[in-house]
Formats: sequence, C-alpha cells, structure tokens
Amino acid sequence: MSDCIFCNIIAGELPCHEVYRDEQLLCFMDIAPAGRGHCLIVPLDHHADIFGLPQEQLLAVQRFAARLAPLLKHYCAADGIGVHQLNGAAAGQTVFHYHLHLIPAYQGQSLQLHGRDAGAADELAATAAALRGLLLEEGC
Repeated sequence: MSDCIFCNIIAGELPCHEVYRDEQLLCFMDIAPAGRGHCLIVPLDHHADIFGLPQEQLLAVQRFAARLAPLLKHYCAADGIGVHQLNGAAAGQTVFHYHLHLIPAYQGQSLQLHGRDAGAADELAATAAALRGLLLEEGC
C-alpha cells in the first residue's frame, strides 16, 4: 500500500535500521524509540491489524520475537522486555500495518509504548548492527 509507511520501508522506498529480514517479516529499529533498543517486527504483507493477519504470519512474527527478545535483553542490559501489539486507534495503534514492539524495560522506569522524539541515527544503526551480529552468532 503506497500510503503505508511500513510498506514503503519494506519496499525499500524509505530507509530503516534493519535488524533482520526473511521471506515473511522485517525487523527494524523504531525511528522514535520509547527507549534504547526499541525494535519493531512487521510481516512483509500488509494487514492493518491482528484481525486480518493470517495465522502463519502471526506465528512467524511471534517466533522471531522469541528469538530476538533474549538477545535484546542481554545487549541492552535490560531487566525485562516489553512485547506489545496494539489493534485499532482506540487501542493506541498509530501505524495501521500489523507490528509488534519489543521494548527493553528497566526496574523503576515508567513504561512507554511510543517515543516522542527521533532516535539518534548513529545509535539506532549501532544497535541494529549489534543485534544482527548476535542473531548471526545464534544461527538466525
């Protein structure tokens, strides 16, 4: 869909700090992170939300999230990882292409799902590169 920012990223028409891509999904750094290491996982096919997403694509996103979450937690020295997914404007969804957020969390820090400011490009690039390296070490 030409008006979908994530479809444009998937098509290479907009840049991103890519962490991982395969035949079903793309993972990249959130451009306005809620915190260091905030990643998004999106299916390559456009589906507005979970209600129209085929089960195989949902499972692919979830399987990859399960692989990346412990690596992200370790890399960011986080106390936990928030795994968040919103469906519909009333639930806080702002980009209407199904996506899953992985957000490192720290004891005593308030939870945010959306950042307000653009992340530093060099930090996003470095984090994406580090996570790609960790995935390669894990055989992903």
